[in-house]
Amino acid sequence: MNWLQQLFLQQSIAQTVIIYGLVIAVGTWMGRIKIFGISLGVTWILFMGLLVSYLGININNQIENFLKEFGLILFVYCIGLQVGPGFFASLKKNALANNVLAAAIVLLGVLITVIFFFTTGTSVSIMTGIMSGAVTNTPGLGAAQTAVTDMHLASNNNAFITLAYALAYPFGVFGIIFSILILKWIFKINIDTEIEFHSKLSASTEKPISLHLVLENKQLIGQPVKRIFEIMKEPIVISRMFHAGNIITPEPDTILNEHDVLLIVTPKQVINQLKIIIGSESDMNLKEAAQSELISRIIVVTRTEVTHRKLGDIPELHEHGFTLTRLGRAGIEMVPHSDIILQLGDNIRVVGTKEAVESVAKVVGNSLKRLESPDLAPIFIGIVLGAIIGSIPLSFPNMPVPVKIGLAGGPLIVALLLSRFGNVLYLNNYTTNSANLMVRELGITLFLASVGLSSGHSLAEAFHGGNALLWIVMGICITMIPLIVIGLIARNFLHKTYFEICGLLAGSSTDPPALAFAMQMAKSDVPSVTYATVYPLTMILRIIAAQLLILLFAS
Repeated sequence: MNWLQQLFLQQSIAQTVIIYGLVIAVGTWMGRIKIFGISLGVTWILFMGLLVSYLGININNQIENFLKEFGLILFVYCIGLQVGPGFFASLKKNALANNVLAAAIVLLGVLITVIFFFTTGTSVSIMTGIMSGAVTNTPGLGAAQTAVTDMHLASNNNAFITLAYALAYPFGVFGIIFSILILKWIFKINIDTEIEFHSKLSASTEKPISLHLVLENKQLIGQPVKRIFEIMKEPIVISRMFHAGNIITPEPDTILNEHDVLLIVTPKQVINQLKIIIGSESDMNLKEAAQSELISRIIVVTRTEVTHRKLGDIPELHEHGFTLTRLGRAGIEMVPHSDIILQLGDNIRVVGTKEAVESVAKVVGNSLKRLESPDLAPIFIGIVLGAIIGSIPLSFPNMPVPVKIGLAGGPLIVALLLSRFGNVLYLNNYTTNSANLMVRELGITLFLASVGLSSGHSLAEAFHGGNALLWIVMGICITMIPLIVIGLIARNFLHKTYFEICGLLAGSSTDPPALAFAMQMAKSDVPSVTYATVYPLTMILRIIAAQLLILLFAS
C-alpha cells in the first residue's frame, strides 16, 4: 500500500490531478447543500482546498500557481465574451454611476485600512496584506510585494503580507457573500420576484416590439414604403403589410394606399412617433391571418463568409419575398439595419414565403452543427492579447514602482472588446452558451481549489499567533462595511436593483466566487453585466491602492 500513500502525498502530476479532482468534486457536492435555503455554491471548493492544505497535503507550487492564474484567466475571459454586448449597452445607460459607486467602495476600504493602521499599531505591510485578502485581490497583493522589494524593506515583510492575505482571504470571500445576503435581508428581497422583474425589464427595454398600424396620414398615400424609413431616425422593419386585399412582405418601392395595415417591428421608444407619422393601431392580426402564405422562422448565422460584412452589403439578403424582422445576439434582441455586422450565432427572424425563407437559410448557413465546434484559435489569441495587456507596466509620477492590471484585468478587457469588435478584426470568438458555461465553471473551480490549497498551511500558522483573531476582525470590517454602506446608497438613492447591486459588490471586490454565487441566485447573467462594467476600473484602483499604502506609510 506504500504506492497508494505516495500517490496522495508525494508531489507528482498524478498527485496534482487526484487532489484537484477530489477537492473540486467534494466542494461541488457540498455546494449543493442549502442551510436555511442558502447555498454557498462553488465557494465550498475554496474551503475544501483549505482543509486539504491544512491536513498537510502539498501540491507542486509551480503547477499550483499556473492552475490558479490560468483558471482565473479562463473564468474572466468567458465572462467578458458572454456579457460583452450587454456591457457596451450598459455604457450608454449607467456606467458612470456604477463606477463611481465601485470607486467609493475601494476608497472607503482604504480609509478603514488606514484607520486600523494608526489605531492598532499593526504594520502597514500586514495591513496591506489584510486589505488585499479582505477584498480578494491577488494582483494587489503582488503589487504590494513588489513595492516592498523595490523599497528594500526588511525581507520578512513579504512573508507577513502573504500570511495576512492568506488569513483574510477566505473570510473575505465569505464576507462579500454574507454582505450580499445581509442586503437581501435588509431590502426584504424575494428572489423569484426579482427574477421576474428583471425578465420584464429586459423585455420592455431591450426587445423590439411589433404593432399593427393603419395608414391614415394623407401625405403618405401614393408614396413608396421607403419614405417611412427616410422619415424615421430609429431603425424599424415593416414585417408584413395588408395591401390591395393581400398580405405581402413589402418592398421599398411598394406604393402605400389609404387604409393599408402595416405590421411594424420597432424599438418601444418610437411607438408614439410612428402613430403620428402613419396612423392609429389596427385590430387586424397579420401574423395569424388564415389567407396569408407567409411564414416566420428563426435562422442562425453559421457561415463565416457572411460574418465580416454589414447586413446592407450582402445583396442576397435584399431579395424580394422576405423581410428580416429581428436579430438576436447574446440574449439581446434588436431591429436589423444595414450597418449591423453579422456575427456567428446571431439569430435572425425571417418572414416571407417558404421558398424565400429557405433561400435566406442557405445564405447565412443555419447549420447548428458548425457552432458545436468552436474555433479555438481566436479564443487563445484573445487570451494572449489579454496577458500582454495585463503585463504592461504603467508608471505614475512620484511612484518608483510601475503598476499592472494583471492577468485577470487584461483578459477581461480584451474579451469585452472582442465580443463587440472581434468580427471587424476577423476574430470570431463565438462559443455556445453551454461551452461558455463549461469553460467558465472549469476556470473558477481551478482558481478556487488553487487558492485553498496554497493558503491552508499559512492559515494554520497564523492561528497559532496571538494576532490572528485581530487580523480576521479587521479583514471582515474592511470587507463588509464598504459593501453594506454603498449597497444601501445604491438601493435607496440610485434605485439599483438587487441583482445589479450584487454584481457591483462582486466587481468592486474583484471577487469571482461572489459573482458565481450571485449568478446562481439570479439564474441569469444580470449581475455579471454590472460586474464587468466596474471590474476594469476597480482592478486598477485596487492595485494602485495597495502600492500607495506601502509607498506612503512604510518605513
